[in-house]
Amino acid sequence: MLIEEHKSLKPFNTFGIDCNARYFASVASVTELKELLAQNTHPLFVLGGGSNLLLTQDVDALVLHIDMKGITVLSENNGQVTLEVSAGENWHEFVLHCIDKGYGGIENLSLIPGNVGTAPIQNIGAYGVELKDVFVNCKAIEIDTLKEYTFNKEACQFGYRDSLFKNEGKGKYIITSVTLQLTTNEHKLSTSYGAIKDRLAANRVTEPTIKNISDAVIAIRRSKLPDPAEIGNSGSFFKNPVISTEDFHKFRLSHPNAPFYEVSPTEFKIPAGWLIEQAGFKGQRFGDAGVHKNQALVLVNHGDASGTELWELALRIQKKVKEDFRIYIEPEVNVI
Repeated sequence: MLIEEHKSLKPFNTFGIDCNARYFASVASVTELKELLAQNTHPLFVLGGGSNLLLTQDVDALVLHIDMKGITVLSENNGQVTLEVSAGENWHEFVLHCIDKGYGGIENLSLIPGNVGTAPIQNIGAYGVELKDVFVNCKAIEIDTLKEYTFNKEACQFGYRDSLFKNEGKGKYIITSVTLQLTTNEHKLSTSYGAIKDRLAANRVTEPTIKNISDAVIAIRRSKLPDPAEIGNSGSFFKNPVISTEDFHKFRLSHPNAPFYEVSPTEFKIPAGWLIEQAGFKGQRFGDAGVHKNQALVLVNHGDASGTELWELALRIQKKVKEDFRIYIEPEVNVI
């Protein structure tokens, strides 16, 4: 197994930040992973698709790139199919594979960047659907003991862009595969988000298929979100804040036309992109660090921005939103 030294991580993070790894290795199987962990004597940094990551410094550790591939059908009956997907599979390519096979349930999650193995960590979600809606379990290696564990949905403690692996399990496990249960017919379609409805109507689709919904989501995301291959970014940089009913009513008194979503009888979600745009940052550029012109939720690297410059911009945005709206917006991206 090849371990490289002073490896540039620019090709391995979607922001395109040129930081170096002290050591770097890529593993393509659970066996390789265990062998590497057993012999490793350096601090460890696990890297998937690099799509939810902002590097502000060189990584003085062994950067472990998870490159395991494979999609296995575990069972198929009664209109459902159960798939085990290796952690290194690209998420969007997996979604397209499922649509091609006629498997429904994740079409709303089209074009989300990153790999399958990082999806449970973030409990990825979009347009009314979250990973937990189709999640069965994930397999993981405990780094310190090399024991293999299987975490079911309850054990993963899923929340809004949150899970066990971002809290007490952070840094303890490496996810090696994810098992999902999808539908093969009579798909339960989610078209409640207005943008999807509008796109389907514009395409004169009255009886949508899972492909119609995926196509609509892809078109919507491409109209709002920049392609990391063209301009460095990590998708949505901030979480949409969820506030209490009491705080929501105070907010609405000052901002009666603000968009919102009811999460529960006691909680409301305010779009972070709207808050950032109202704070005056949409389309703004500070050197090579900036805010995307079409979607204020996305920070972008116009060329040679450092991770530190992007993080300073994020902090400036946080501060202004808190001053203007008394709402704290939390980063969705992992900052190193």
